[in-house]
Amino acid sequence: MVWGHGRLTWAATVVATLLATTPAHAAGPENWQIGFGERGSHIATLIANLHDRVILIGAVIVLIVLGLLVFIAWRYRASRNPEASRVARMPLLEFAWTVLPIVIVGVIAVPSLAVLRHEADIPPPELTVKVTGFQWFWRYEYPDHDGVAFDSLMLPAEELQPGQPRLLEVDSRVVVPTGQVIEFLVTSGDVVHSFFIPTLGVQMYAIPGRLNRTWVRIDRPGVYYGQCNQICGLDHSFMPIAIEARAPAEFEAWLASTRAGTTDGAGLAAPPMAVASGEGAR
Repeated sequence: MVWGHGRLTWAATVVATLLATTPAHAAGPENWQIGFGERGSHIATLIANLHDRVILIGAVIVLIVLGLLVFIAWRYRASRNPEASRVARMPLLEFAWTVLPIVIVGVIAVPSLAVLRHEADIPPPELTVKVTGFQWFWRYEYPDHDGVAFDSLMLPAEELQPGQPRLLEVDSRVVVPTGQVIEFLVTSGDVVHSFFIPTLGVQMYAIPGRLNRTWVRIDRPGVYYGQCNQICGLDHSFMPIAIEARAPAEFEAWLASTRAGTTDGAGLAAPPMAVASGEGAR
């Protein structure tokens, strides 16, 4: 079929409109998901790879034990061995089943400790974000950028836009640059919370009176969702986390507009009070 010039122009306009209105890449849980989701950082990739290795080792152990049980049930059944064996000890076998689990634990421990060291060894940060958990919302501050601060609350279902996940979208996202070391200083204003973003491999407890540190370097732009996974009270499952990673130039533009009080953490129009003091968002 040959399209005329008018139809081609109309089709190009429709495609351009769809591309312009397509939401940014989002990484979060999906329906029927049973494994790790999309990885947004090198730490998340290391954790997922370690998990896969441990699951593989566990699967091999299960198959070996199952095979031994089936073999023993067949080989030493009563019809074939009417007289029971009187063997009470087998030193070599006892030695093997004592040493072998230690070796397996060592095989698992070495890469596990390597991942833990990578998480704990925080490079010099290029951006610091202070995270404070409250019942039941998060407060974010950028201490190195004129005290930019705002509260982040779960977006009610009736306010969701198409493509925004229920129970995970917030009114003000944390905006950070891609490709830079981001340090999170995590604390709490009341009870124990957990700053948990599985797609980024980040989990740190928010403890009253204590300032914990963690970090991440996000590989590409997008929105990465998480939740508090501590039982911190009545609405503990309704304090989600949404981190929006942008190119460094776009992040600087967001900072400039936020300082001017023209945007909130999600890049949407908001009154100046919501970002200047962090109180108006609640």
